[in-house]
Amino acid sequence: MNEQNPTFKNVSKHPSQLAFILAIPIGLLGGLIGLGGAEFRLPVLAGILNYSVRQAVPLNLGVSLITIAASLAIRGSTLSFTSVIPFLPAVFALILGATVTAFIGATLSGKLSNEQLERIILVLLVIIGIALIVEGFLPQQLPALLPANLFYWTVAGILFGLGIGLVSSLLGVAGGEIIIPTLIFAFGADIKTAGTASLLISLPTVLVGVLKYSSQGAFANRISITNTIVPMGIGSIIGAIVGGLLVGLIPAAILKVILGVILNLSVFKVFHKTRS
Repeated sequence: MNEQNPTFKNVSKHPSQLAFILAIPIGLLGGLIGLGGAEFRLPVLAGILNYSVRQAVPLNLGVSLITIAASLAIRGSTLSFTSVIPFLPAVFALILGATVTAFIGATLSGKLSNEQLERIILVLLVIIGIALIVEGFLPQQLPALLPANLFYWTVAGILFGLGIGLVSSLLGVAGGEIIIPTLIFAFGADIKTAGTASLLISLPTVLVGVLKYSSQGAFANRISITNTIVPMGIGSIIGAIVGGLLVGLIPAAILKVILGVILNLSVFKVFHKTRS
């Protein structure tokens, strides 16, 4: 079967233990900077775990869904969601735009050739890496770029959401690396509120992507679910919890710059190898 469908090449050679172990440090780093770490999982899936790029994206999305659900449950037991209420118009607008393009992005991914998909992923991951570096030099709180006006928030939220959903479905990420800065700089949310709102926006966005990829047969091979999605999901949750406990050990700004550089280097290495 593997010979007939290169999308699932070497799936049987992916031990669940390796997927679990690799997910822990990724989740830990994500927890330290307040993200899920999915942007760092994708090069691992397409590199070390040797999945084809076409299969790595939905698998990454599946792991993201597990980590988002767990993060929401953890936040719900430790933090209040009341701080998100003033930003609900922006949250709903972002969800609306993101879910539309999450569906479109998953559909588009199935129509692209492997080479085209690799180029798009390469560009998007490099942009995210650069964004992490730039964000590391920015202050944590700035005046909101948009006035607190329902019309502006709705229109801007939908437009931002369209971009977020497309990135989410094409990379298999929750989109927190875009959503959180958007909520902070565009709408004036504080970092904790932005983190909670980001999870609320990511959950339906990722769910739409997972359902669309599932309808295309991306999860038909159950081995990839048991050997990769489940262990990576568990490892990511453990890593994120540990990372959350260690927040402040290394300044998040410095860590973002370092991780942005590492992401760009790893992306070029993995996708150059893939094309070769």
